[in-house]
Amino acid sequence: MTAVPRIVVSAPSSGHGKTAVTVGLLAALAARGLRASGFKIGPDHTDAAYLGLAAGRPGRNLDPRLVGPSRVAPLFTHGANGADIAVVEGTMGLFDSLTGRADSHSTAGVAAALRAPVLLVVDVGAMGQSVAALVHGFRAYDEMLWLGGVILNRVASERHEQLLREALDDIGVPVFGALRRRDLPPALPPRHDGVVPVVHRAVEAARGVRRLGEGIAAAVDLERLLALARSAPQLTIEPWSARGETPAVAVGRRPVVALAGGAGLSYSYAETAELLTAARATVVPVDPLRDEQLPEGTDALVIGGGLPESYAEELSANRRLCTEVAALAEAGRPIIAEGAGLLWLAREFDGRPMCGVIDATGMSTDQMVVGYREATARASTPVAQVGARVVGYKQHRGMVNPRSGPNPAWTWGGSSPEGFVLRRVHASQLMLHWAGVPEIAHRLVAAAAPAVPAAPATPAPTPPAPRPPSEEPTDPSLVSPSDEVNA
Repeated sequence: MTAVPRIVVSAPSSGHGKTAVTVGLLAALAARGLRASGFKIGPDHTDAAYLGLAAGRPGRNLDPRLVGPSRVAPLFTHGANGADIAVVEGTMGLFDSLTGRADSHSTAGVAAALRAPVLLVVDVGAMGQSVAALVHGFRAYDEMLWLGGVILNRVASERHEQLLREALDDIGVPVFGALRRRDLPPALPPRHDGVVPVVHRAVEAARGVRRLGEGIAAAVDLERLLALARSAPQLTIEPWSARGETPAVAVGRRPVVALAGGAGLSYSYAETAELLTAARATVVPVDPLRDEQLPEGTDALVIGGGLPESYAEELSANRRLCTEVAALAEAGRPIIAEGAGLLWLAREFDGRPMCGVIDATGMSTDQMVVGYREATARASTPVAQVGARVVGYKQHRGMVNPRSGPNPAWTWGGSSPEGFVLRRVHASQLMLHWAGVPEIAHRLVAAAAPAVPAAPATPAPTPPAPRPPSEEPTDPSLVSPSDEVNA
């Protein structure tokens, strides 16, 4: 059970500034000495990384489609353990969902599962009293929604702010803050950089988070917001546990699993490392952009879907690491590559040489492929047993030719097979959240575990010398065990 104060930040649609507000809220709360925890609804690695940077602890994703609606609240209570407040950033508009299931997969659905109040961020740059009609509509649309209040973004002037506050006061919706257009500048690094600035702890990323925190602290009533968050009722739900999901693998020596990322953040979801550790792996980070060698004694490699495609030049330039990855694959060690990890394993990407593990080439396009996939495993690998069904997510511009090898990784929805399986390499642009398929960690550790040397054979006992007939025992109770065996 948990009674952690919590709040969900959402908006009428994308583009209202909810990411900047959420990052700024976490930074402002952390600056006040509070232990904050940040969450992102949906599969977005980048937003979660900046939420984690602002809070000072790993940002986590809550995606009902990838992990199942029943796991969302347990994952939340696990990630919020020990926090003074949890701030959850929504996805898209409050009632929107890529799956079309607003009741469980939208921000409103997750807020209901967490029994958390919603703070609506509204871009009012071209709006007056109509803000009341907009907010009233969102509040009335779902009677189960707990709309705690709003934050006004891109307010033009004091007069404009007064008009907006009066309109919302008429419908009984509190305003927690009003941000001028200059209060939330585009302070974070370009989105195409993905999580790399956070992984590398870039000055630009830290400065951007700090600026957003300062803007929120000056314009938002944090005391009222904390009071709202503390009014959330207790969640009577057992926290998710990596140990409960993944039985430890019986191994002689813990296999070393290299996880692509940095010292404090990987390109995988936070639960991946926790599941691997629970399965008795030693997880060691490896930075594909900077490290020239795999960790000593690497038995397996995992490249999560958060690795950005935009760093093809840096990935290609790291020839020594490319060579080591190719040698690891040639030695038959397990490698799991998702998203841009597949492009890194290819022969080349945009004309640049890569690791050469996969006999394919990649090329950037102008078209973004985005969406969930219900996939079926085409081969038994460290990821899944043949025929297993999983839900994954795709978000990429890079296209692979051919789309799959002789042994594909997945099929879905009547499309042609996708991905590559060779030796113990499983490479696909499909990204999985391991908390939704926790058996991956157990399978990978079992495949990566060093072979335990066979115990030396016990020499056969020497048969006793035959006794003279007169000395043979006649009472069965006097027959020794060795005599019974050799009889």
